[in-house]
Amino acid sequence: MSGLWFEDLTEGLVVEHAVRRTVTETDNVLFTTMTMNPAPLHLDHQYAESTEFGRPLVNSMFTLALVVGLSVPELTLGTIVAQLGLDDVTFPAPVFQGDTVRVTTEVVSARSSRSRPDAGLVVFEHRAQNQRNELVCSCKRTGLMHRRPA
Repeated sequence: MSGLWFEDLTEGLVVEHAVRRTVTETDNVLFTTMTMNPAPLHLDHQYAESTEFGRPLVNSMFTLALVVGLSVPELTLGTIVAQLGLDDVTFPAPVFQGDTVRVTTEVVSARSSRSRPDAGLVVFEHRAQNQRNELVCSCKRTGLMHRRPA
């Protein structure tokens, strides 16, 4: 298990995640069609060439899922009870096929659970950048985290 326990997730902790991921056309097409999103901006090269972007955009919901997923090994793998919510999700720059996404996470708050003495609530702020150091996604994610076993 490589996730951190509630006690390890102190306010101000910053983690630069080791795993990065280059997004492929297949990622975008499969995710977009599996989630029933018919937007031509994600699927139709000819249409996308006529937009201000000049090429298909990666589905932002894939980007968000990737950002959270890249944080799991060092933060929550085996130590999270449940994800409770996402807040303040933004996509300041688009992600395109071939972009490599990397994520940094900061613990913005942590408190003991009032109803579960064996857990605590942690708010993570994830920030994702591409290979050009452009911010492509940020979000706050609240997790209910296990306390370290006695």
